[in-house]
Amino acid sequence: MSLKLENRAGRSLLTAAPWLFFVALVLLWELVCQGFSLPAYVLPAPSAIVEAFFNVEMSRWFTHLWATLRVALMGFAASILVAIPIAIAMMRSELLSRTLFPLLVVVQSTPVVAVAPLIIVLMGSDDPSRVLITCLLTFFPLVVSTATGINETPDELVELSRSLDAPLRRETWQIRIPYAIPHIFSGLRVAITLAIIGAVVAEFVAAEEGLGYFIQFSTSFFRIPQAFAGLFFLAVVSLLLFKSVHWAQQIFFPWSLPKKQG
Repeated sequence: MSLKLENRAGRSLLTAAPWLFFVALVLLWELVCQGFSLPAYVLPAPSAIVEAFFNVEMSRWFTHLWATLRVALMGFAASILVAIPIAIAMMRSELLSRTLFPLLVVVQSTPVVAVAPLIIVLMGSDDPSRVLITCLLTFFPLVVSTATGINETPDELVELSRSLDAPLRRETWQIRIPYAIPHIFSGLRVAITLAIIGAVVAEFVAAEEGLGYFIQFSTSFFRIPQAFAGLFFLAVVSLLLFKSVHWAQQIFFPWSLPKKQG
């Protein structure tokens, strides 16, 4: 009985630890700002950031949020549609893998901030160009994670499938892809946060609404508490999207989650 109580207490502490750390950090931040009388343009206090957040109309927040979410989710969806077929094609053909992978590395290694202005000039400042910028940032982790998962399928299952003359399509979708699901969701968790970054980068370059535009606008007018409010709002949205991918895995693919110890 005492062992069970200890285990419950340990789990409760593990759950509460991040929140306790966050609260302690915010309190320390507030004390430092108030104690040293730091000006808001250097480091605004959490209380000033909260005040700045509520000074902005909620309708404005939701307008900027929707502009960023729209581009981020479209870019995220586009990266899924591009990355998974590329990973499957690379798995099926070693020649294609050797040809495409260096090209993908070059694309990923090129800073999106440097490419974004060129894309905006060529395609305009509407959603398609911003979605492309987001997709360029998000598809590479998905390609790598999907290809890694597909290649880690046990050889025994692949040989069994081939001995039964199963078509390549069935081998891919009924054997390899299910084994790749944990890797795919690892890539999706990385990609969804990169999608927010990609949307914000696109808004920095050319946009008239969005959280990235709001932060840049606030900073340019030295409204630093307001910029911090936008930054923290953006961070909360990113965390919720990250968790939503995990929840989707829990609902649709619970068997792919690691088993809890104890």
